Amino acid sequence: MLWIVVTSPTFFIGEASFLHRLLACGVDFIHLRKPDATVDECSELLNQIENDDCKRIIVHDFFELVKPYNLHGIHLNSRHKDIPSGYHGHISRSCHSLEEVSRYKESFDYVFLSPIFDSVSKKGYSSAFDDKTLKAASENCIIDDKVIALGGVTLDKIDYLRNMKFGGVAMLGCINNLAALPEEEQPEMLKMINKKLKKA
Repeated sequence: MLWIVVTSPTFFIGEASFLHRLLACGVDFIHLRKPDATVDECSELLNQIENDDCKRIIVHDFFELVKPYNLHGIHLNSRHKDIPSGYHGHISRSCHSLEEVSRYKESFDYVFLSPIFDSVSKKGYSSAFDDKTLKAASENCIIDDKVIALGGVTLDKIDYLRNMKFGGVAMLGCINNLAALPEEEQPEMLKMINKKLKKA
């Protein structure tokens, strides 16, 4: 399964080093999502990130940063719904209903479906899908390897999502909570998640 991490919406000290540790411990892609940030603030963060790591970053805002930083691609959402003219790279998209997934997934590298579970990071942001609905979507091949589960995803939910045939998970709250832990304690949890996701 694909392992994606969505950044904290706010910047924090040591963030560039934290993102590097995530990639070093098995994260496939990092989605740079800072909805209230300026382009200069995002550039300042990217300036602290190694070139090889930048190649695995996808931006939710300021698509003009892709080329100068050699980023992996762009992500469309409610703030940015259109593909920039002339753009020909990786494109993913946020979806909040199974109807949206059916409509968009074939046109994108992958789509996020959320919220699958109650959010870890947003109070009151509850699951929009019950077990019966997800099972039906899986059986009807609406959920497949191009659909990434987002919202409340934690280590104990991975087997369930694999059984539902999601192509991967996107984590925000549970991973960014790790940033508050001492650096030496972070790799163990990250390696546990990676092992769970990457098992055959």
